[in-house]
Amino acid sequence: MVTVFSKNNCIQCKMTKRFLEQHKIAFVEHNIDEQPEYVSQLKSEGFMATPVVKLPNGNAFSGFRPDQLNQLA
Repeated sequence: MVTVFSKNNCIQCKMTKRFLEQHKIAFVEHNIDEQPEYVSQLKSEGFMATPVVKLPNGNAFSGFRPDQLNQLA
């Protein structure tokens, strides 16, 4: 399962979620504005911006990355 860490008013987050929905890729979303307990976890993993996308294979990346997302489609 793909996991998306997003926040409110984040255009790249919206674009990432729209891409996943359009390609019928199931994902779980954690909004760090509403679930701040995830902020320290993401920072400890080196991420400083949203969205953070965690893939089923354990890889993760930050930002809207159609090149990475296309590998899931």
